[in-house]
Amino acid sequence: MKLQHNPRCSKSREALAALIARGHSPEIIDYLANPLDEAAIRVLLAQLGIAPLALVRTKEALWKEQFAQNTLDDDAIIAALASFPKLIERPILIHQNRAAIGRPLENILSLLDTPA
Repeated sequence: MKLQHNPRCSKSREALAALIARGHSPEIIDYLANPLDEAAIRVLLAQLGIAPLALVRTKEALWKEQFAQNTLDDDAIIAALASFPKLIERPILIHQNRAAIGRPLENILSLLDTPA
């Protein structure tokens, strides 16, 4: 079990606290300090079962200023996420080769409750 985590994000801290309260000790991945490369993002997208744009924090100023006005294909979005990891939605729990974005937190909890 791994948690893509940003310790400065309240939702990310909330997810970690919920996991610990349920008796889990996830491996914490600080994806800002250790960014995912494009290949890892592609694997994560497959685990999440979503399109690249769904992984983007579209309200982030960086996205609005540099990317939102452009028509980007999936490869360009993945490249942007690899270059600017703060654009990646958080937190993300990876468990049994599946993943869920913890917005809302219930997404992560239901991942734990659903058999692989």
